[in-house]
Amino acid sequence: MATAVRSLALVTGAASGIGLELAKCCAEHGFDLVVAAEQPEIQLAAQTCRDLGAMVLAVQTDLSTLEGVERLWAELQGCGQPVEMVLASTGHGPAAGAFLDQDFNRVRHAIDTDLLGMLSLLHKTGGAMRERGRGRILIAGSEVRDSQATRAGAQAFLEIFAAVLRGELKENGVRLLCLMPNEADPAKAARQGFEAMMSDDEQTTDGNWQDKLRAAFSRITPPSEAEPRPSH
Repeated sequence: MATAVRSLALVTGAASGIGLELAKCCAEHGFDLVVAAEQPEIQLAAQTCRDLGAMVLAVQTDLSTLEGVERLWAELQGCGQPVEMVLASTGHGPAAGAFLDQDFNRVRHAIDTDLLGMLSLLHKTGGAMRERGRGRILIAGSEVRDSQATRAGAQAFLEIFAAVLRGELKENGVRLLCLMPNEADPAKAARQGFEAMMSDDEQTTDGNWQDKLRAAFSRITPPSEAEPRPSH
């Protein structure tokens, strides 16, 4: 009897946090995996997913660079089957500290990872999914705390970007969801995001991008500034 081929999922930022939890969700639901991150802990994350029954390829690569994205893309091309799901996790910036007090090299690395690398990867994988006429994409952020201006700005951009990209992909059989969690439990956030992505309920992911824009600004703008000033 022929063995059924398991679907393949790609999870980036999978060395820890919500990325690792998303990879575990995939493994628990019958997906094989390509997991990627810059940190060497990606090998431990891969073994965790293997212990859950998945076949896993771990790719340690710097996704803040186009070269790093190209390396991951080459590994995906060598898998011999298309990627059915992409779960791209952000939140690689400085954990705390006011923007003006941070080393700008770390700020630059965070921006390049969460924006440049993210968009390059989505351009490649999303284009391949559109050509096949199927696929699922989850852009997963992380909880934003006070004094995390770089992360908050990157995630606001990605949420608006995702709302517009969803419109490009919707008519081509590709489902896209943007997860920006409001709580600190990565396992809970990952489960919620995974379940929403696997759902066929269009209300889970659909929405007008202008509404997303207003919602994003309402979260990052202090109420005293967001509300109109009274005229004198």
